[in-house]
Amino acid sequence: MSRFLSERFRSARPYVPGEQPQGGQRYIKLNTNESPFPPSPRVTAAITAEEVEKLRLYSDPDARPLTAAIARRYGVDGRQVFVGNGSDEVLAFAFLAFGSGGKAFRFPALSYGFYPVFARLFGVEFEAVPLREDFTIDPADYIGCGKNVVIANPNAPTGLALGRRTIGEIARSNPDSVVLVDEAYVDFGGESAVPLLGEHDNLLIVQTFSKSRSLAGMRVGFALGSPGLIGDLQQMKFSFNPYNLDRLAILAGTAAMEDEAYFCACTEKVCATRRRVTGALRALGFTVLESKANFVFAKPAGISGEALFTALRARGVLTRRWDEPLIRDYLRISIGSDEEMDAFLQKTAEILREAGA
Repeated sequence: MSRFLSERFRSARPYVPGEQPQGGQRYIKLNTNESPFPPSPRVTAAITAEEVEKLRLYSDPDARPLTAAIARRYGVDGRQVFVGNGSDEVLAFAFLAFGSGGKAFRFPALSYGFYPVFARLFGVEFEAVPLREDFTIDPADYIGCGKNVVIANPNAPTGLALGRRTIGEIARSNPDSVVLVDEAYVDFGGESAVPLLGEHDNLLIVQTFSKSRSLAGMRVGFALGSPGLIGDLQQMKFSFNPYNLDRLAILAGTAAMEDEAYFCACTEKVCATRRRVTGALRALGFTVLESKANFVFAKPAGISGEALFTALRARGVLTRRWDEPLIRDYLRISIGSDEEMDAFLQKTAEILREAGA
């Protein structure tokens, strides 16, 4: 860092993204929860040469086609939709809007790693609450807590989920606080809280196009909430970057959101492959949590998580691991194509045999 960096940020601990391999070696990439499928064919059809030529012009700061498509899909008013440059930007605006005034946030200690990063970046007080021993979230930690609440549902990296009724109880019991539900993985088996929006004006739901709609490289995310909460996010956006989504992102997001049949086919396939992989890993002696996401969180028997992670990488398979006491022996394994998962399982079995596990 330079001598010019503000003292406030010198001790910042940035978010560490999953490895993005470069160079000539090819990997089976099961470390960043991307979709194994290409975007909807409608996305390809939407990005025409004529639209590319229009890149000389600024994008629509209101992203009206995309906002309208999201509103139609979820049965809400357009004033209840906010779109951002990936769900990370939406989350950042929420931390800035609702926490910078001094109100603390509360979220699980084991969850999406960007939550504490955002809190520290914006000077927001926060409480990170430990999970239960079985890695589940204890709703009692959030019901009536009087803090702004952030819950990834399904949670990451565990893949475990709370039911909609529980989310409703948390929102109802904290009427003067924002309850943000990060539903990045909800399309793979979780229960969305969207039907609760009409009951709770403090409920904010954040989703992404990166997982179930195969647009991780396009960076499109959105929030659903009361017009008041959405207006707050708009105020953050227009105070920072009105043109936060480019023209192609708006086109691609709109096309992907409108192709419901393709979306359903892809998510159903991921769920089927996840079930198969879960069974296969358990047959190899793994402890595997009941995931409702597009990944599994698994611990091998007879070999450390670090040893398995390293051996898989040497064989061209990338997974995700954190060197933290509670989870250092677990790997988070994204669900890829059937061919990729077959290769992963084969290589895993080979490693276990070689280790005598």
